[in-house]
Amino acid sequence: MRIPASLKEWIQQARDFRRADFVALRPSFMRLDAHLIQRTFIVDHSVTIVDIVVYATVRGNRFAAAGLPSWTNVQRWVSYLEASSVFIHKVRDELNAHVNRWKSSSDGSAALANLAARGIKGQIVTRFPPEPSGFLHIGHAKAALLNYTLARDNGGTFICRFDDTDPSKETAEFQDAIREDLRTMGIEPDRVTYSSDYFEQMHSACVDMIKSGKAYADNTDWETMKSERKIGIASQCRDKDVDFSLAKFEAMRAGTDEGQQWCIRARISVDNPNKCLRDPVIYRCNAQPHHRTGTLWKVYPTYDFCVPFVDAVEGITLALRTTEYNDRNAQYAWIQAAMCRTAIPVHEFSRLSFVNTVMSKRTLAHIVASDIVKGWDDPRMPTIRGLIRRGLTMPALREFIRSQGPSRNVIALDWSLLWSVNKKHIDPIAARHTAVRQIGSVVAFVNGITDTVVLDKPKHSKSKGLGTKKVVWGDNILLEQDDAQSLVEGEEITLMSWGNALVSSIDRDSTSERVTSLRLELNLAGNVKTTKKRLTWLSIAQKLVPVRLHSFGILITKEKFQKHDDVNEYINRDSEKVEDAWADCNVADLQRGEIIQFERYGYYRVDEPASAGMAGAFFKIPTIPRN
Repeated sequence: MRIPASLKEWIQQARDFRRADFVALRPSFMRLDAHLIQRTFIVDHSVTIVDIVVYATVRGNRFAAAGLPSWTNVQRWVSYLEASSVFIHKVRDELNAHVNRWKSSSDGSAALANLAARGIKGQIVTRFPPEPSGFLHIGHAKAALLNYTLARDNGGTFICRFDDTDPSKETAEFQDAIREDLRTMGIEPDRVTYSSDYFEQMHSACVDMIKSGKAYADNTDWETMKSERKIGIASQCRDKDVDFSLAKFEAMRAGTDEGQQWCIRARISVDNPNKCLRDPVIYRCNAQPHHRTGTLWKVYPTYDFCVPFVDAVEGITLALRTTEYNDRNAQYAWIQAAMCRTAIPVHEFSRLSFVNTVMSKRTLAHIVASDIVKGWDDPRMPTIRGLIRRGLTMPALREFIRSQGPSRNVIALDWSLLWSVNKKHIDPIAARHTAVRQIGSVVAFVNGITDTVVLDKPKHSKSKGLGTKKVVWGDNILLEQDDAQSLVEGEEITLMSWGNALVSSIDRDSTSERVTSLRLELNLAGNVKTTKKRLTWLSIAQKLVPVRLHSFGILITKEKFQKHDDVNEYINRDSEKVEDAWADCNVADLQRGEIIQFERYGYYRVDEPASAGMAGAFFKIPTIPRN
C-alpha cells in the first residue's frame, strides 16, 4: 500500500524527537506545536499511525517527555490521546516502564552504586578540588555532591582540597565562601586540605623528574610554544642537559629576573596525536604573594601536574573528572607513572550545563564587574548563593544532582527540570498568602456583610502543621485592575476563601475606561463550581503590608552559549521586573528566607522582610514555564 506523503513526512520527522538534548529538541517541538494549533490530531480527524509513532517517540525519550509542559498544543494533543484511547494507555505504560528501566540501570543512584563497586567498602576516598578564585556555581555543585555522595554512601572518606596554585586569582575570602557554600549544601568534608600543603613535596618531585630526564627547563615565548606544540616541533631547549635545567629551576624558585623567563615542561612527546601529551608545562613562575604561604614561593605547579600528584599522595581511590578533561587523562596517568605512583582510576562525568546560562567564572566575573547584576549572589546568577536567593532549596538540589548521576552524556539541560523538582519540595511548606498589585487596584463595596470579621485559618489547607493565619473579611475589599476589567454587571463570581458574589455595578473612568470602583452583592449560597472567575482580594479593614514583587527572566539570550561568544552581545538587560503590591497583614511576620505562595501569583522567597515604612522584597521562584 502506498503511504501518503503527509504521513511519510511526519513519520520521518518523528525521528527528530529521539535527540537527547533540550536545545536540539526545540525546533521539533516548535514545528509540532504550531501544526497542532487548530488540529486535534496530526494528519486526520482521528488517530492515525502518525499520532502513534510521534507519541511513542516523544514519550519514549525522557528529554522530550520532560519538555512537554512547555508546549501548550503538544501537551493538549498528548493529554487527549491518553484520555481517549485504551491502546495509547497501554503504549504509555510500556514506554514509562522502558524509561524507568533505562534510568534504573544507567542513571542516578544506580550509576553511583556501580562506581562504588570499583572500590572496597569503607576504603573509598574521593575529593572535590575547587580553585579559591570565585563562588561555587551549580556546575561545581554536581562535582561536589557526586564525590561526597559516593564517599558517604559507602563508608568512605571525602576530601575538600583547595587547588590554590595560582596566587594571581585566589583569595582567602573566596576560600571561606566555598566552605560556607558547601555547608549550605549539607556537605561536611572529612578532611580539608590545600595543594599548597604539598608545595615542598611537589618541588622535590619536579627536581627528581628533571634529574631522570622526564622534565626540562624552557624559555620559549608563549606564542611560539603554542605554535610548536600545534604542529609537533621540539623546543630548542628540549635537549639541554640536566644540570642546565636544574640551574634554571633554581633561578625560577628564587624569582630572579632571569628565572622568571623560564618554565618547566614534562618531556613526554613532541608529536603525539593527543596534543595534551606534547610536553605540557608543569611549573611556572608567579611573583604574586600567596594568600597562605606569602612570599615563600615564586614558582608554582600547574593544575596538570598538581592534581595527579596530590591525588596520589592523599590516597584518592577514584578520580571523578568532567569529560572536558578527556584528552588530559593520559597526561594524568603519565605524571603518576613518572613519579612512580600507583595509577588512580578515572571516571568521567558530564559537566552540568543549562540552556541560556554561562558557567565560566571569568565571564561571570565580567557580568558582575559590569554591574549587569548586583553581585555574585544575584538571583539571576547560576551561583549557589544566587540560586538560593531565587528560591532553590538544598534538598531539591541534592535530589536533582543524584538523579543526574555520574553520566557521561553531554547535554544542555532545561532549567524547568530543576525547578519542577524544587516545586515538589516547596509546595508542602509554602504558606498561602494574598497580594494585590497596587497600580490600578480597585476598591469594591461588598453588600451583605456588616461587621469586620477576623478568623484564624490554616496557612496551608493540606499542611495543617504550618499553623494558622488571620483572614479578615469586611465590606470594602481591594481587587486587581485586570480582574475588575474582566467583570460584567450581573455576573456571578467567586471570591477565594469567602464565597460567591454578584456584580451589582461597575464604575469606569470616562477617558481610560479603567474601573474606578464597583459593588458586589454576597451570594454565599451560590455554587463555587459553576463560576468561571475566582478572584483574590484583600479587606482594607486590616493593616496591609507593602511588598515589592521581583520576577526574573533569562540573563543570557543565547540558548547554547559557546566559549568564543561575546557575552555582551547576548545579555538580556531587561531581565528583572518589579511590581509594587499590597499583601495581607500576616506577611508582616515573615522572615528572610521563608518561602510562601501568593495565591494566583506563584511561589516567592522573602529576600527582605517588610519593616516599618519599608516594603518587603519578594523574589518569584520559577516552577515549570509554559508558553
